[in-house]
Amino acid sequence: MTLRTRLVYLLLAMGVVLSSAAWCAGPKNVLVIVNDKSLASRIIGAYYASKRKIPAKNVYHIKCDPAELTPTDTYKNQIQKPVKEYLAKTGLNKTVDYLVLTKGVPMRLHGGWSVDSALMCMDQPTSFEKPDVHAMNPYYSKSEHFSHKEYGFYLATRLDGYTVQDAKALVDRSLAAKSRKGLFLIDTTPRRNTKGYEAMNQRMADAYEKILWLGYDTIQEDTEEFAGGKKDLMGYFSWGSNDAAFDRAKYKSNTFRPGAIAETAVSSSARTMNRTDDGGQSLISDLIEAGVTGVKGYVAEPTLAAIADPLVLFDRYLSGYNLAESFYMASRYIFWREVVIGDPLCCPYAH
Repeated sequence: MTLRTRLVYLLLAMGVVLSSAAWCAGPKNVLVIVNDKSLASRIIGAYYASKRKIPAKNVYHIKCDPAELTPTDTYKNQIQKPVKEYLAKTGLNKTVDYLVLTKGVPMRLHGGWSVDSALMCMDQPTSFEKPDVHAMNPYYSKSEHFSHKEYGFYLATRLDGYTVQDAKALVDRSLAAKSRKGLFLIDTTPRRNTKGYEAMNQRMADAYEKILWLGYDTIQEDTEEFAGGKKDLMGYFSWGSNDAAFDRAKYKSNTFRPGAIAETAVSSSARTMNRTDDGGQSLISDLIEAGVTGVKGYVAEPTLAAIADPLVLFDRYLSGYNLAESFYMASRYIFWREVVIGDPLCCPYAH
């Protein structure tokens, strides 16, 4: 028995799961969705396709009103139906696993769903009749690469932000991403100490311990202060504006390395990708502007259970899974209100 084989048996005996995340998806596994009625969408789609060398066949053009909020019937007729028919006609439904939507493609549906989550489930028996209905995610907590063939739905991400430049920067950061030791910042708060909030705080603390155990540089801010001013982050998780000590200036003061991912336990953090003075909750657009490469948000109240599980999220990403796989393995629901921002192919920790 070789030394390598002995080591494998030893790790298995110790209960260590050996990562199979060495393989990464490629350009042929992506369908880029561009809205021809949006200049921003056309610019971003062309930029991403060029940088990632996406085949021309894997870029599909729709035509619809670029407003963020769209009626369900418009979504069905001008987005879902043509995209589904194109995938079937070209045979791309056999090779595409990821949908990449671009700024200028509608983001919210009447009834509360995100366009992204609805479109990724277009092959599923879903209904828009009851606005509070979602589906359980069969990919949640898995440790295997995703495929449309295996799971029957797609993983959707979006290239978006306050500006076209913000969206293009997501692509640049993905391509520049490298395996880094950190820093990872987990910002819990002692004021969130009842029922589900306490459970989320504990899960965040567990994520901190796991990242630390894996050998990465990480800190947990567990005081009543809101963390800010941290430099060169590779990962970030906080309560955002749900932290009683939230300070937007501090929230925007953290900076990120290429490849950094983030999540905030905030109900409407992706209600818009435009600048707003609506006085609402913190927005993930601020994190995109600050330099994050991937982040998850919500177009409407998703319930706390829909927030990405921080322990699963960081464990899978650091195990070598790509950005889309990591966020969706950490998500309990699909066909719901989530929006995942970033290039799905970003995979800096692939072995």
